[in-house]
Amino acid sequence: MKRRQFLKAAGLGIAAGAVAKPAVAQSMPEIRWRLSSTFPKSLDTLYGSAETFAKYVSEATDGRFQVQTFAAGELVGTFQAFDAVSNGTVEMIQGPGYYYVGKDPAFAVFADIPFGLNARQKYAWLFHGGGNELVNEFLAKHNVYAIPAGNTGTQMGGWFRKEVKTVQDLQGLKFRIAGIAGQVMQKLGVVPQQIAGGEIYPALERGTIDAAEWVGPYDDEKLGFAKVAPFYYYPGFWEGGPTVHHWFHKPKWEALPKNYKAIVENACVYAGLDMLGKYDAKNPAALRRLVGSGAQLRPFSQEILEAAYKAANEIYDDISARNPDFKKMYDSLRAFRNEEYLWWQVAEYTFDNFMIRSRARG
Repeated sequence: MKRRQFLKAAGLGIAAGAVAKPAVAQSMPEIRWRLSSTFPKSLDTLYGSAETFAKYVSEATDGRFQVQTFAAGELVGTFQAFDAVSNGTVEMIQGPGYYYVGKDPAFAVFADIPFGLNARQKYAWLFHGGGNELVNEFLAKHNVYAIPAGNTGTQMGGWFRKEVKTVQDLQGLKFRIAGIAGQVMQKLGVVPQQIAGGEIYPALERGTIDAAEWVGPYDDEKLGFAKVAPFYYYPGFWEGGPTVHHWFHKPKWEALPKNYKAIVENACVYAGLDMLGKYDAKNPAALRRLVGSGAQLRPFSQEILEAAYKAANEIYDDISARNPDFKKMYDSLRAFRNEEYLWWQVAEYTFDNFMIRSRARG
């Protein structure tokens, strides 16, 4: 190449670099956010999902978008987290909406309510049934934007210090249970208690409470509940598909570049599916270990399930009559649930039922 041609090409290269560098800076600015989880660090599936999200975001942006994760209580407490993201004290939080049912019952619908949807159905409703659009329509008044980012699958019914066979056995029982599920159980005679995850074990041990629900075998084993409450009930009919959202301070979310928003959305979906997969993979072995070490596995009786179902529908009708936001979301979810189970009974249930019976036959 002649010297003149080389200098011309080099000049163009310098010019191109001068243009490209600011363009990259504009599309991939350096951002530092804090994520406050509502879960303790000991729960590698729940809190660990927040770390998975942060790692994905960092790697997808070559480290230019960093999200520092904090466990419940390190920045703000579990039940104060929503206020923190709403007023912009933190950029984002991780947790289920039913922790804030005291603010508005509508918070429970998109996290979980008794006799709602299973995990796959919940994802379908949120992403393809208009569910999450309704969620963000509701949250806009709180200056918050949310994306689904996790699900545990159907949970267990919890740990009890004594057997409960009938509705009568529930009378006066002090039960750690959150959200509308607590209201349902209250109608059956239970005294609901709202206690953060890290405080459940000592409350059971001291007898401050008589029973507690948390998640399922893998997490429950970590928290040691079998040592102080031997009867392990199922199913957790109040959490058929409990959803964990990532909640963002709306102005911070809206200020993100378009490509960062896409990365965050994809990181939420990835972390959410990873969480569900981990629970499905880890729960069977954990359940075997718990039963092997003395946990007494018990199903809730048909009497308790039927009474709870009746109480739940009475509560939904009552709340819907006075809360338009709850009614709008619940009506949508209920219609979607009815259609889903029309399909489920044809293929999913039939297949699962056959496989379960085949396993039982060996």
